[in-house]
Amino acid sequence: MWLNRYEDIVHLTRLNPFERFPDGRPRVPDELLRRMKLVTVEEAWGVLKGHGYKFQYEGNWLNVHPERVLVGRAVTASYVHTRPDLHAVVQEWGTEQGRIGLHNSFVIDTLVEGDVIVVDLFGKVKEGTFAGDNLGTAIANRSKTGMVIHGGIRDLAGLQKIPDISIFVRGVDASGIADVTLNCMNGAVRIGEATVLPGDVVLGSCSGVVFIPPHLVQEVVERSEKIRCEDEWGQMRIREGKYTSGEVDGNWTDEMRADFAVWFEQRQSK
Repeated sequence: MWLNRYEDIVHLTRLNPFERFPDGRPRVPDELLRRMKLVTVEEAWGVLKGHGYKFQYEGNWLNVHPERVLVGRAVTASYVHTRPDLHAVVQEWGTEQGRIGLHNSFVIDTLVEGDVIVVDLFGKVKEGTFAGDNLGTAIANRSKTGMVIHGGIRDLAGLQKIPDISIFVRGVDASGIADVTLNCMNGAVRIGEATVLPGDVVLGSCSGVVFIPPHLVQEVVERSEKIRCEDEWGQMRIREGKYTSGEVDGNWTDEMRADFAVWFEQRQSK
């Protein structure tokens, strides 16, 4: 059982270049999170794959708010099927910590603004419903972001009405959560084929969800911004008739690269 030990989180995320929260999670700066909202899942995936991070993406979600982009810092949790002795230990820990309610509330009560709750419920939907509209409201109120649940939700009609939240889940069921025990909080968790650590930046859109290690966030953001500039420049030059679409969309010549470099420098200085 791994429940929110500062020293373990720091060791687990030792490549983090940023400040940390009091619980030890990496605190990727708000400015980078703001810029991340314009990054596509595919752009982020490309950078991660280039660094050997092959298992940071997961797709095929029920996306409750497909028009919204989810960005935030991961708070991770995982569950196992209930075993009485383990359940008793976790319940005792919660009591000692002053936690109230079921184990899902143990995790929700730690959230701060900018967090995204990322929960491995091993794909369980029936009686694997991590949140309904009440707990969804609590998540939205605390985090202003949303949740990624490798399991289920309930009260879908109510959850759809909550502002300031994005929800990625495996399914919907009328049942409440049952016969599961919180096993890990802010440790490494598996979300489908993706491996997620606490403090990873979560980027979710209609394309799926990608989990970005803190030490690669800056590169992901800057690479995306460079791609957007390249597209802006290329479309401008096509409209001007200076280059053809085939030239812009193919391998750039040395002349084109020099042209872009001058334009980019002038754009950055404005």
